Amino acid sequence: MPYVIGPACVDVMDRSCMEECPVDCIYEGARKLYIHPVECIDCGACAEVCPEQAISVDRTADPDHRLDNRRFFEKPLPGREEPVGSPGGAARIGPIGADTELVEAG
Repeated sequence: MPYVIGPACVDVMDRSCMEECPVDCIYEGARKLYIHPVECIDCGACAEVCPEQAISVDRTADPDHRLDNRRFFEKPLPGREEPVGSPGGAARIGPIGADTELVEAG
């Protein structure tokens, strides 16, 4: 996973990164944004425009946040029966309306 959005995004969600992403791989939860680990092409455009400096390269991100980002796509979120998976772009499904347990607990 090339980039991860950290806790500075919680309850802020500026969305500049979504507008800048050339492959539409940034998905919207209820309180935070998440970068799809497979769809991301590692271009860094999102990190450059984030006013909260919430986006980092996965190898420098906190391990808990790295795992949490993957969980958003791989595990069913609270209130959902199926995981988000790999829908092929955030615009295809729109806002998810749920977050991982780590974000909900924080």
